[in-house]
Amino acid sequence: MANERPRILTGDTPTGSLHLGHWVGSVKRRVQLQDSHDCYFILANMHAFTTRVQQPEGIRRDCIEIVRDYLAMGIDPRKAVIFLQSEVPAIAELCFLFAMLLPFNRVMRNPTLKDEIKIKGLGENYSFGFPLYAVGQTADILAFRPVGVPVGEDQVPHLELTREVARRFNQVFCGVDEHAEDDDHVKLGGVFPVPRAEVGKVGRLMGIDGVNKMSKSLGNAIFIADPAKEVEKKVKKIFTGRQSPTEPGDTSNALFQYVEAFIEDQARVAELKDRYSRGDNLGDGHVKAEVAQELNRLLEPMRQRRAQYEGDDAPILAILKDGCERANALTEQTLAMAKDAAKLITFPRTLRPR
Repeated sequence: MANERPRILTGDTPTGSLHLGHWVGSVKRRVQLQDSHDCYFILANMHAFTTRVQQPEGIRRDCIEIVRDYLAMGIDPRKAVIFLQSEVPAIAELCFLFAMLLPFNRVMRNPTLKDEIKIKGLGENYSFGFPLYAVGQTADILAFRPVGVPVGEDQVPHLELTREVARRFNQVFCGVDEHAEDDDHVKLGGVFPVPRAEVGKVGRLMGIDGVNKMSKSLGNAIFIADPAKEVEKKVKKIFTGRQSPTEPGDTSNALFQYVEAFIEDQARVAELKDRYSRGDNLGDGHVKAEVAQELNRLLEPMRQRRAQYEGDDAPILAILKDGCERANALTEQTLAMAKDAAKLITFPRTLRPR
């Protein structure tokens, strides 16, 4: 891919198949960007071990299934690099170095980290690796020196930590002035660009429970691979709290987030919002039927593409092997640059999966 194209890095932790929240929050944007950017998409399988250390086979299987979901949603491995975090050792080396630049209390103040501890009910019972993954994400990103990171709204705090690390590294080891503009860091001799967040149209899609962000672990997700009937069944469960079609409805509820995110006819969206808010004999069931119809129109081509890759892992593993090779070529260059800036003694090396 052409070196002059801007580079982005984003990806997913393998915790199960991808769902509509992933699509609207990040993947839709990735599909658009793969034609104009150098795109690297990470499967952060080591991060999955922070809460699933006793499920290694499940993590491996989820990595393969996510690649199937990527292909179904339109990511093209000829245009974008899909790779495994565990097969790119430069990330782990950079993580160790970056950990020296971040105070422990700064890591623990990360609101996304606090939310995950609460949502997953971890209390004080989590491994040291769990907060470490916040530092690891900075290495996942900066190892590729991207200019941007397509993320969901909930991941913006993680990216801000990454931006802090990039600035701090460039200041400490490259002599970049602390008052320098973010966009000028590389021009002034910094190793790392300060990447910007690229949040999708819907930063945080609500789950069908109408309360929490869509998540497999909370059982409130509509998956990319769900059959049409299953989509209809799940949409019917979207909670609004409304009792009657003649009762004025709150269009800020979860159901109307789906209306705005998935019904493309903006005139129809406006009509539905107007009638619903006035209680103009428009029931939740009617709105849900329209939403389910639009979702299945979106998902049917994805289901068809996904079916082409079912039953045989070999093509998926070949895509990952090629992606890991390409990811290592770039990250080894980044690591050499970072070590040189930090005055570490290094020797040339080449990594290539066999």
